[in-house]
Amino acid sequence: MEFLLILVIALFIILYRSNNNASPYKFIVSKTSEVYEKFAPYSFKKIREKVKELGMEYSTKQYTSQIIIFAGAAAIISYMYFYSIIISAIYVAAAICVIPYLAYLRCKKIYSEFIFEQIQVYTTNTIMEFASTQSFVKALEGVYASGVLEDPVASDVKEMIELAYTNGTINQSIEYMNSKYDFHMVRNMHQLFYQITQEGSLDSSETMDAMLTDIDNLVEGVYRDRIDRATFHKSFLQYGVILYLLVMLIQYLIGNDSYLALLDEPVAVVMLHFILIINSYFLLKGEKYYNEDVGAE
Repeated sequence: MEFLLILVIALFIILYRSNNNASPYKFIVSKTSEVYEKFAPYSFKKIREKVKELGMEYSTKQYTSQIIIFAGAAAIISYMYFYSIIISAIYVAAAICVIPYLAYLRCKKIYSEFIFEQIQVYTTNTIMEFASTQSFVKALEGVYASGVLEDPVASDVKEMIELAYTNGTINQSIEYMNSKYDFHMVRNMHQLFYQITQEGSLDSSETMDAMLTDIDNLVEGVYRDRIDRATFHKSFLQYGVILYLLVMLIQYLIGNDSYLALLDEPVAVVMLHFILIINSYFLLKGEKYYNEDVGAE
């Protein structure tokens, strides 16, 4: 009861400080940002900038709420297991340390979805432009000039155009784009354009239509996978929370006094730590699976 009272007071102070923009809150936010800028990988910084540009980055208040929820859940669950404020404090700190990793996974997921949608726009529009221009480079110029693409894909298409004019062939352009975006739809479309250019096919309309159909099928498969992942994710989290609460069933079955006596046994304490850590590990693995390669085909 004392622990819960302390937790409530601490949460009240944090919320009060955050809502009133008090200096301790600003200090924590400022120092956290400095640490991020110093140690975050360059590639992730670029990803996070794009997520901010898309307006999908969490606000400071949302991150604060996440910290409070994680800290509160870790405190309650660990206290239910060990009835120790010190051990609960350690688990609270560990739970808060996981939040940057979850933010990393979330940003990668959003960025991956954005890139996939841009690649879909790039391939379908290039094929449609080619139908009227009958030139791969002219098709690229039409797609770039239309403004339907955003960076980084737009800049890469511009680079493809420059490579084509510099080298007098589309080979380097295709190799460049394939290395940047390893998608089946990109490689298949480029291979088709390469064959048309090299073999000088006179009528490619049917082949282009078939390619558009293939792209639609690939996109449908990816979006179906996203729905399946979301369903799995919800069930996985519910199952994980239930596993955390199994300790309540144990205490109910053997009685609270017997459970407290059990905590005096080192082996029992180690097993309880093992259960908490393993369950947390599998939850993180599930989060990684849910957020990873969401734009992959």
